Amino acid sequence: MKKIITLFVLLVAFTVNAQDKKYAPKEEAKNDVAEMQTLLKLDATSAENFMRLFEMKYQYLNENLSEERKSVLKQSVEAKIRASLTDQQMSLLESKESLFKKLIN
Repeated sequence: MKKIITLFVLLVAFTVNAQDKKYAPKEEAKNDVAEMQTLLKLDATSAENFMRLFEMKYQYLNENLSEERKSVLKQSVEAKIRASLTDQQMSLLESKESLFKKLIN
């Protein structure tokens, strides 16, 4: 009986972990902007604009998007980041590869 209960608990645990990750858009966006702010010293307007961009990104990621739509979202976010930053800021962000990947994925 203990083995059956243990197997059931493990099955439920793996099922819960296997579900798609859900994001809290405001918190995730706030964390992303804070990391960018630390690295790039953004002004208030830029920080606010990035906050909206990342909130939108996480809201879309909460939906069940196909891989194609995720790819388009990634390209769109990357293009908006590139358009909003100076060349110097962009090269600094690209030098922090893990942060840059986190922001666009």
